Amino acid sequence: MGVAGKHFPSHANESSDAAKAAAPGAQPSDERVRKESRFGHLLGRPEFAAISGTVLVFIVFAIGAGDSGMFNLDGVMNWSQVSAYLGILAIGACLLMIAGEFDLSIGSMIGFAGMMVAIPTMYFHWPISVSILFAFIGSMLIGALNGYLVMRTRLPSFIVTLAFMFILRGLTLALSIMVADRTIISGVGDVAAADPLSKFLFQGVAFHDLFRWLAHVGIGKMLDNGHPLVPGIPKVLLWWFAMAAVGAFVLAKTRYGNWILAVGGDANAAKNVGVPVRRVKIWLFVLTAFCSCLFAVLQVCDIGSAAADRGLQKEFEAIIAAVIGGTLLTGGYGSVVGASFGALIFGVVQIGITYTNISSDWFRVFLGVMLLFAVLFNHYVRRRVAQS
Repeated sequence: MGVAGKHFPSHANESSDAAKAAAPGAQPSDERVRKESRFGHLLGRPEFAAISGTVLVFIVFAIGAGDSGMFNLDGVMNWSQVSAYLGILAIGACLLMIAGEFDLSIGSMIGFAGMMVAIPTMYFHWPISVSILFAFIGSMLIGALNGYLVMRTRLPSFIVTLAFMFILRGLTLALSIMVADRTIISGVGDVAAADPLSKFLFQGVAFHDLFRWLAHVGIGKMLDNGHPLVPGIPKVLLWWFAMAAVGAFVLAKTRYGNWILAVGGDANAAKNVGVPVRRVKIWLFVLTAFCSCLFAVLQVCDIGSAAADRGLQKEFEAIIAAVIGGTLLTGGYGSVVGASFGALIFGVVQIGITYTNISSDWFRVFLGVMLLFAVLFNHYVRRRVAQS
């Protein structure tokens, strides 16, 4: 009787649990499922800090330089064009960093690729479209060589690409002096303007008629000669938007994007489950070289000249933009959207300072502070993600 009595509560509890489980709308508890607030979810997004920082920067400059013309149409084009050039580099640097590697030859590749466009065009009389194709092929082959050496030798990519940073800068100076007897080659812009393909892809602006209409209705300024002050959207902005959209889609929605995240998180584990680690990383080095060459081609066609010292410190600026955008220096975590917002912050601050009474000497200080805060925030997010 006593023994049976001891079992009655157990059966009653089991019946009660069964009734709860069978009750309509009842949700079984699972210790593996953790509820997360909406803010907590946003905080875990890699681009959250960059978007927040962008909003803060815009608020600061709206207060400090709101009536200076910074946010007029011509002012917007000024800082957005600076952001776009860096944004193109930041996309390639971001994806490579997510995969756990660095490319310090980005800046030197810009000067070298510019000379690969200018020297054959101006001194060997190649069609500029052929010179541009030659520059892209040459740059991407050097990127592939970078990646191959990193994968083959297993040396840190920091060391290999640092060597190529000096090699390419030295080659750019030596070849320009040897062929042209100067370090700046001018006249390329006029040749590009005469080539329909180069002009369509890399030179000038788009949507000229739209901006003419905007000036007529008073949204933009009209010059005395009847032309709008802002003739259109620079081609570099269109390239930036297109590459950011493609990069974000690939990283978030494709198998290749999963591979990039996997090889950056744990290359050995990714290799064990069939991810082609070596191929993924080599192609990402090719991508960074492509981005550097695209930067150079757009700059040469827009400015009209190539210079051996172009691209100085651009590798560091691209890495800073990627880190501000939420990319971890250790790999495996990051966002193309965040890197693009990091580049936007860079452009807004660099040009925005000129619209204020603040000395431009403080720009580098601000950039360093932003980098420090971004690294600290990313470290916090990584610990939070690891503990969840």
